[in-house]
Amino acid sequence: MADLKDISTIEDIKQMVDSFYGNVRKDDLIGPIFNDKLQDRWEPHLQKMYNFWQTILFDVRAYSGTPFPPHKQLPVDKTHFDRWIQIFNSTIDSQFAGVITEEAKMRAANMAFMFSHKIEYFRNAENELRNSSKKS
Repeated sequence: MADLKDISTIEDIKQMVDSFYGNVRKDDLIGPIFNDKLQDRWEPHLQKMYNFWQTILFDVRAYSGTPFPPHKQLPVDKTHFDRWIQIFNSTIDSQFAGVITEEAKMRAANMAFMFSHKIEYFRNAENELRNSSKKS
């Protein structure tokens, strides 16, 4: 097996993002969620992800925005985020190896953990609000 290079250029990020989302789109669990949400807007989403990862990994200010709000209302739970991480790690490990690659995996895992917990928190808060208003 050939030695894998580390993520070091925007072209590497594009390769990582394109192959990752190619795998996501085909996945039985999370593919339908992404495909339903994005429909024919995959290209703008991929461009946003190139910018996001360039900002995260190379400290280049290519992305500005708040990544959590678009995910807040998705029909997902911890199982979906676990699959997302599984696909991310297997995709990236098949193409790259090195310090920045490990940083990308750590950042992705942290994001998945945070998003999963925030979504659960907001759903629980909404359920509590709904239940308390029914009692009034």
